[in-house]
Amino acid sequence: MKKTILTLVMMAFWSLSFSQSKKGLARVNKIDGIEVYFMNEPLNDYDVVFDVGTGLKASSLLTGGLVNEGVSEKAGQFVRKAIKEAKDEKYEFDAIIYSSGKKIVAVKFKKPKADLKMLARVQKIEGVEIYILSDPLLDYEVLNSKKGGFKMKSALTGGLVNNSIEEDVSQFVKKLVKDAEKDKEEIDGIVYGAGKTAGGIKFKK
Repeated sequence: MKKTILTLVMMAFWSLSFSQSKKGLARVNKIDGIEVYFMNEPLNDYDVVFDVGTGLKASSLLTGGLVNEGVSEKAGQFVRKAIKEAKDEKYEFDAIIYSSGKKIVAVKFKKPKADLKMLARVQKIEGVEIYILSDPLLDYEVLNSKKGGFKMKSALTGGLVNNSIEEDVSQFVKKLVKDAEKDKEEIDGIVYGAGKTAGGIKFKK
């Protein structure tokens, strides 16, 4: 009996530790064979190979894409631009990363570990985890969602054309948090992938 109780306790502890180890981690998507890290940081070490020429388009990666194009389509444009620049300059790279500001870089991984492939630690905005073009490792349920269109674009841009992605997402987080609070819920993160719908999520226990 004591062994059974001890085993159950150990299993519960292992399960909790395993869940905690996945907290804040995501598996990113690929576009044209290139890993895309948006507002998250790869777990594998890397070197920056070159800056992807973004100009003002980087500032509207999300804001300009919600009515006519989805974020994955916009990201695809940057991947193709990086591929072209790499071909012209004879560079090799494995992924593109957007982490802050209005800058996107192409990177090459250093001796990548297979078990960390395509895994990243996500950023937070106001305590909410941001999953853009990536999937949480933890199981979750969608509490609320917003579709593309004039209202969503207005919520993101606030009328500011040159917002950075963080500023846009921050406004979006506030909107989803407010909507969740109306239903007396609390979201843990937002997921925004292909298409034009983003969701406020709650992790399952």
